[in-house]
Amino acid sequence: MNGKTVACLFAALLPLAAAPARAAAPAATPEILAVPESIAAQDVPPIPRERVEDLLPYENLRTAIFADWHPRERRMLIRTRFAESLQLHELAMPMGARTQVTYHRDPVPAGLYRPGDPNQLLYSLNENGAENIQFFLLDRRTGRARRFTDGTHRYVAPLWSRDGKSLAYAANVRNGRDMDLYVIDPSTPGSERRVAEVQGDWHPLDWSPDGRRLLVYELISANEGYLHWLEVATGELHRITPRNAKKEDPTVAVFGGRWSADGKSVYTVTDRDSEHLRLVRIELDGGHATVLSGDVQWDVEEFDLSSDGQLVAFLVNEDGVSKLRLLDLKSGKALPSPELPAGIAAHVLFRPGSHEVAFDLDWARSPQDVYSYDPARQRLERWTASEAGGLNAESFVLPELVHYPTFDRAKIPALVYRPAADRFKGRRPVFISIHGGPEGQSRPGFRGSNNYLLNELGVALIFPNVRGSSGYGKTWLKLDNGRQREDSVKDIGALLDWIAMQPDLDPARVMVTGGSYGGYMTLAAMTFYSDRLCCGWDSVGISNFVTFLENTQGYRQDLRRVEYGDEREPEMRAFLEETAPANRAVKITKPLLVSQGANDPRVPLAESDQIVAAVKGNGVPVWYLVAKDEGHGFNKKSNSDYQRAVLFEFVRRFLLGEK
Repeated sequence: MNGKTVACLFAALLPLAAAPARAAAPAATPEILAVPESIAAQDVPPIPRERVEDLLPYENLRTAIFADWHPRERRMLIRTRFAESLQLHELAMPMGARTQVTYHRDPVPAGLYRPGDPNQLLYSLNENGAENIQFFLLDRRTGRARRFTDGTHRYVAPLWSRDGKSLAYAANVRNGRDMDLYVIDPSTPGSERRVAEVQGDWHPLDWSPDGRRLLVYELISANEGYLHWLEVATGELHRITPRNAKKEDPTVAVFGGRWSADGKSVYTVTDRDSEHLRLVRIELDGGHATVLSGDVQWDVEEFDLSSDGQLVAFLVNEDGVSKLRLLDLKSGKALPSPELPAGIAAHVLFRPGSHEVAFDLDWARSPQDVYSYDPARQRLERWTASEAGGLNAESFVLPELVHYPTFDRAKIPALVYRPAADRFKGRRPVFISIHGGPEGQSRPGFRGSNNYLLNELGVALIFPNVRGSSGYGKTWLKLDNGRQREDSVKDIGALLDWIAMQPDLDPARVMVTGGSYGGYMTLAAMTFYSDRLCCGWDSVGISNFVTFLENTQGYRQDLRRVEYGDEREPEMRAFLEETAPANRAVKITKPLLVSQGANDPRVPLAESDQIVAAVKGNGVPVWYLVAKDEGHGFNKKSNSDYQRAVLFEFVRRFLLGEK
C-alpha cells in the first residue's frame, strides 16, 4: 500500500450527552421522510418524501470487496452488503451465488480462511464505529462464532501462520496506545502471548516460510516507516531498513512486505533514493536492495508474491489510474498484464498454489467488483457484478483530468465530471469534494450516489488533489506539513479562479465538501473564501488541530503530530490555534451542513460540536446530524440513506436556490 491508505485513522470520546441539546426531529408522516432513531437531527427541516422519490436507485448501489482466497479450492471470501452493513460472503465460482457467512448489524472489516482448516474463519467486527475492533473465530460446521479478544481494546492486522496453527496480530491492550505484537492459537483459550512490547504503531506483515519469524512494520508517518523481523520464540527484534543517522536526513517511506521463498530476503515498497515508491527486494545478509519495478515513474501502491515465490503482482498508480503488472522473478521479465478500465484496483492477492491473482476494481461506470487474472492463460475473469440500483451505469459521466495553476505556479491535478450538456443548459453549479487523509488522493473511481448530482440535478463535480495528496511523489506529499498547512487551502482558492474561467461552470454557485481532513479543508475554505461559496458540508471534520490532537485516540496522536505539528510545543500550539477554523468561525457566513458519528475515535464528536456552536452564532443556517451508532463516517445503510437525503435537500436549497 502507499500513502493513500495511510489515512487520518485515530483520550476518551465525549459522550453524546455532552453535546449541545438537539432539536427534536420532525414527526414522520406519509408526506415527510422519517428520521432514523439512531440519528439526532438538529435544525434540519422536514424533508418531503416527493423530493427523494427519484433518489431510491442511488441508495441501492452495491459493492463487492475481495477478502481472501480459500487455501485449497478455487473459491473466495468477499465483503458486500445485502442489509445494513458490509458482511462476509463466500463465492464458489466466478459470477456464482453469494452465500452470506456473517450476520451483524455492524460492518465486518476483514475475513480470513484458516489454513489447515478452512471450515474455520477469522473475522473482525467494528462495533458502533468506535474502531475498538474485535476478532471472532467462526466454525462453519456448527455455525457458531466465538469472540476471542477482550471486547475493549483495538485489535488489527490478523495474520495466520502458513500452517494455520498460530495467528499474529497487533493490539493496544497494554496501555491503550502502543500497538504491541501478539501470537495466539484462537482455538485454545488463554494461549495469547505478547511477543514484543513496542512503542508506536506496529503490525505484522508476513510469516517466514519456516514459521519462526515474523516480518513486521513500524509506521511513523506517511513519509517514514521501517521493516523489522521478529523472532517469535524470543521476541527479539531485528531491523531490516536503517534509521537515519541524523535528524535532518530525509525520511524514507516503507509500505508492505513479503518473505522470499527461501527466507533470505524480503520484498517491500519504498521511496529510498527515489521520488516515488518502488518495489524492491532486500537481502537480509548485507541489506542490498534491488529495484524490481524498473523505470516506472509512479508509485507502486501494493503487491503480492505467489506462494512458490516465482511471480510478483503489483499495482501502479499512474496519475490516479491503477495498472496491474506481473513480473517473473527468476527471469526478471514482465508478463502480459490485463487491460483494465481507468479506475482503482486494490487488495491484490495470489491464490495459494497457483499464479492466479485476485483484486477488486471500480471505475466511473462500475461499482467496486472482484476480478481474477491468470497470467498463463492471459484470462481476466469477473467474479461479481454489483448492482447499480437498476440504473444504466453505462450512462454515468466519465471524468476529465485537468491540471489548474495555483498561487506558486504549481499545477493541481483535478478530476472534473460535467453534466450532460444536452440535458442541462447554461453554466452549471459546482460541487467541490476534497479528499481526506490528508495523504489521500481523489481518483477516477465509481462516484456512487454522487451520480445523482450529475444525472438528476445537473451539478458538476470536481475532485482536486491539492498539495499534500499522495500519488505524485514524496515532495508533493510533504508540501502541506506543519506551517505549510494553509498553502493547500490556497489551492482551493486557485480552483475557484479556474472555475470562473470555464464557460460551462457557474462561479456564483459553488459548494465545498469533505470528510475527516477534507472536513477541515471545507471549514478552512469557508473561512478564506466564504464570499465566493454558496454553502459547505463538513463530515467528521477537524475544526481545531489542538483539540483534535489532544482528544484523538492515543495510538494515533504521534502519527498525526508528524503531519499537523506538535501541539505540546508552545510556538506550534499558537500557530494551530490561530489557524483553527473554530477560532475563525466568524468568517463563515454561508450555510453549513455538519455530520458526525458519536463514537468517532479519530475525530471526536467535540470537533463538530464546537464548529456548529460557533457558526450558529453568525446567524447563518447550520444543519447538524449526529449518529449515535456510528464512528468515522455513516456506514449503516439506514443512517447513510438519511444523510444522503439531507445532503441533497441542502444542495437543492442552498446551492440550487430551490424553495
